[in-house]
Amino acid sequence: MSERTVYIALGSNLGDRRGNIENALAALAAEQVEIVQRSSLYETAPRDVLDQPWFLNMVAECRTRDFPLQLLARLLRIERELGRDRSGASIPRGPRKIDLDILLFGDAVIAMPRLIVPHPRMLERRFVLEPLAEIAPDLRHPVSRELLASALDKVRDQKIEKLAED
Repeated sequence: MSERTVYIALGSNLGDRRGNIENALAALAAEQVEIVQRSSLYETAPRDVLDQPWFLNMVAECRTRDFPLQLLARLLRIERELGRDRSGASIPRGPRKIDLDILLFGDAVIAMPRLIVPHPRMLERRFVLEPLAEIAPDLRHPVSRELLASALDKVRDQKIEKLAED
């Protein structure tokens, strides 16, 4: 399989949030997932489960030779190795050390029990669209063909703050 461009969302709201994201990026690179570019970090209010710490979020443009389910398996393994608890004891969409989501996998549209791409909730989430538009302003949603930067206008009411670069 040739290399594909994929966009991965990274988020953390427990412990050393910045360190968790940096460790995840390093783990991706060690797994032959090339980081082409990365967005700024954004601090974002929690969604769904509101009684939890704010998140740090970012999006990375990557290149991989993996098939979609291979990449998903890598991401899940990296999450586990970095302390993500996906057991029944954890709260779905609750606090987590690290969260890695495949947003886009080339132009592929994937609907499998374990993986849906494009990410089914990406157009509802400013913490995904803002960093994605920062690094890929001309990117279009593979299904709706909507410019992702334009989709951002519909979620401007969600709280998010771009962090200053160190």
